[in-house]
Amino acid sequence: MAVVNALGRRKCAVARVYLTEGSGKITINKKDFTEYFPSTILQYVVKQPLNLLDVAEKYDIKVNVFGGGYTGQSQALRLAISRALVKINAEDKKALRAEGFMTRDSRVVERKKPGQPKARRRFQFSKR
Repeated sequence: MAVVNALGRRKCAVARVYLTEGSGKITINKKDFTEYFPSTILQYVVKQPLNLLDVAEKYDIKVNVFGGGYTGQSQALRLAISRALVKINAEDKKALRAEGFMTRDSRVVERKKPGQPKARRRFQFSKR
C-alpha cells in the first residue's frame, strides 16, 4: 500500500495526515502523539475513528498540524484520519458518518464588529 494523505480542519486548525501500513505509531509534528497531546481525552478523540474500525495497530500515521488550540487540532486530526481511512476502504464511510466523524464542523469565531467591544456585546447604554 502506498501513502494515503488527507486533510482535516476545525476552527483555525489544519491537520495533514499521511497514512501507511505499519504498527500503529502516531507521530504529530515529529513528536509522539502522547507527548503532543498529554491529555487522555484529546488522545481518545484522535484515536476514535481507528478504534471504531479496529485498525489502531494496523497503520502508522504521520501528521503535520498547525493553527488553533489543542482541542481544535485534535478534532481536525480526527476528521483527517477518518477521511484517510475512507480513501483506503470506502465501505467504512457509513460507520464513520454514523458516529459523526466525516462531518466538517463549520463553527468558527464570529468577527468583532466596529463600534462594539466584542462580536455581539454592545457598549453600555443609558437613556439619561
